[in-house]
Formats: sequence, C-alpha cells, structure tokens
Amino acid sequence: MAIYHPNEQPAPSYDSHTHLNDDKLFFDVPAYLGRAHEFQVLEMNIVGYNRVGNERALQIAQENDGVYAILGYQPEDTPDFDQAALQTLADQVQEDIVVAVGETGLDYHWDTDREVQMQAFLAQIDLAQQNDLPVVIHNRDAFEDVYQTLKDKDVKKAVIHSFSGTPDQAKAFAYLGYYISFSGVVTFKKAEEVREAAKVVPLDQILVETDAPYLAPAPNRGKTNEPGWTKYVIDSLAETLGMSADDLAGQTVKNAHRAFLNHD
Repeated sequence: MAIYHPNEQPAPSYDSHTHLNDDKLFFDVPAYLGRAHEFQVLEMNIVGYNRVGNERALQIAQENDGVYAILGYQPEDTPDFDQAALQTLADQVQEDIVVAVGETGLDYHWDTDREVQMQAFLAQIDLAQQNDLPVVIHNRDAFEDVYQTLKDKDVKKAVIHSFSGTPDQAKAFAYLGYYISFSGVVTFKKAEEVREAAKVVPLDQILVETDAPYLAPAPNRGKTNEPGWTKYVIDSLAETLGMSADDLAGQTVKNAHRAFLNHD
C-alpha cells in the first residue's frame, strides 16, 4: 500500500465521520491511523452502521487515543434493527468513548421500506435524547421527512453528515442549531451548489469529515478514501470560504469538541 505524504505540515484536524470499521479499511487500522497522524488528523469518530460496524467502532475507539465511537443503524440496515438490536445499542452507548448515536436517518435512494426506516430513525432519536447524545444524520433524497422528523421530535443536538443539499436546506438545518459536516463532495468540480451551501452555514456550526472509504476528495477521486485526507476537504472548503486552511482546521476542531465532547 502506498504511503501518502502531505506537501506541508497542516494544522491539527478532526475527522468527524469515518469508517475504519468498514471491510475496506478494518484490515489495516494501524496503518490508516499512522497516515492520518502524518496529515495531523489527530482525532476522529468511527461511525457504526449495523451490528458488526458498531462492534468494530467500539473496538477501534477502545484501542486508540483520540478516537471515538458513534453507534447506530444506517437506513439500509434498518431491516435488521429489531428490539434486541435496540437493547444492545442502548447498552453500548453507555461507554464513555461513545459520543453520538448514528449514523441514522432516511435514505429514499434505495428500496428499503420507508416505514421500517422511519421506525428505526425514531427509536434512535429517542435513544440519543435519553442519553443526552447528539444524533448523526444520514439524509439522502429525504430532506423534507428528515427535517420535519427532527423538528417534530424537538431534537436539539444533531450533525448533518456529508451534507450534499442546497443552500436553503443548509440554512434550515443550521437554523435549528445543527452542525453541518462537509465531506470530499466539496472538492468535486460539479458540486458548486454544496460549496454555495457552505457559505451560508455559520462558521461555528461547520464540521469536516472524510466518510472514508467513500467520497475520496480531489486530487484522489476514485481511490479508497482514508481519514488522513481530511486535509483536502479542509483545503477546498477554506478556499470556498475565503479563509486559511489552518484557521478552518482550528475552528472545526473546536466545533467538533463542542459537538461531541462537550467542551471547547
């Protein structure tokens, strides 16, 4: 496996959403963490999505400093989210290294039963609220239902993961006080609308993520993404926002600490 070295020493950053628990990365977690540190990505959240993903997220977080777990069932895995799965999840989120519930939400791009998705989404919102944890939201082609559900449930603490919507949608989520997390999508040439959306989000509500192994940012599109490439997301987003990459990195670390660790 190739070693990727940054051209310059970036400021420390926090990958708010990554999947070192995915089959594509889990086989070599130490190497990916090592390269992340080369890029000064010193903190990250390993995000679960089903039973195996949650167990792996816990394991990685337990074994590594600066690594935290987020546990939940993503929409496409909600057919497996039964009462037993909910009870297991309720037990797991008691661990100190668990900083949020998710990723959960709605995804209307696939054929998964929407009612099943909604019931799992509601149950995970309840679990997060019962434990005073933020909810990490997966939203794909389902803005209206996601937005209305969060509003109806009076969710105070949420992170919109890998935002890829419109400026108006970003405003709506930001108005509710939610954090908006931007991934490698902001580096894509055709993602002008997402870059415009970033401009309307208050700076203290912006997070960055890789969603590795997916959504590799330019200049590495088409490759297997990894947490170290948070740098490229920051570089692109900083250019869009007209600020230095170091300043944006510092701000997003501060935001992540406030969102997930309850401190600045």
